[in-house]
Amino acid sequence: MAFEAPSMKPAGDAWQMLAALATADGSAAHPRIAALAAPNADKRDVADAVHAVCTIHGRYLFEGVALQSDQQTADWFDRITTAFTDERAYLAHLTAAVGPLPSTPGQAEADAAFTNQRHTFDMLARSDRKGCAIGTAIALVIDWQAIRIVLDAAALRFGIAVPPSELPDRADLAAFVATASDSPATQRAIAFGAQQVFAQHRGLWSLLEARASARNHHC
Repeated sequence: MAFEAPSMKPAGDAWQMLAALATADGSAAHPRIAALAAPNADKRDVADAVHAVCTIHGRYLFEGVALQSDQQTADWFDRITTAFTDERAYLAHLTAAVGPLPSTPGQAEADAAFTNQRHTFDMLARSDRKGCAIGTAIALVIDWQAIRIVLDAAALRFGIAVPPSELPDRADLAAFVATASDSPATQRAIAFGAQQVFAQHRGLWSLLEARASARNHHC
């Protein structure tokens, strides 16, 4: 399902900036994505990744943001929230299918890192700085395409049907950014929110990589 942006004005510099950030720093560029999606990926590593994504993103994030927004932005966040409700249901089903969290040295430290990431996402999504929540949502949608590669590969391995995504594609995001970037200050806030999301996800994939290495050395 395509998302209808409030306007189809040209995307402009703001979207180009976000696209460049995604290319340089987004999850798709992290080698852990391809490793986890490979047919021969260790099932423990796949299960660990699914559990981690569920821990961080398996709950509401943008509810209430629309209350602080103009009507166009509020409608967009409503659509995002609805689409992520379906993604969370898929994630919950998949988490149950992959089985328990694999035993890994340093679990307490990892749990603390996941808690910090959840807190960071909550703060970004509820920021009073105009544009920050928008940048957070846009970066999360962009990165979810890479996260979906891992989730869908896991679903196929564990016999779970892969549902279609209802999240907006990049053309829809670009059109929305063109309407939301109404000032240099807002553009900077959008960029800040996006940068923080990409940084948090890079940290997540690197942590999962370290956890896989710790399990292998522990065997």
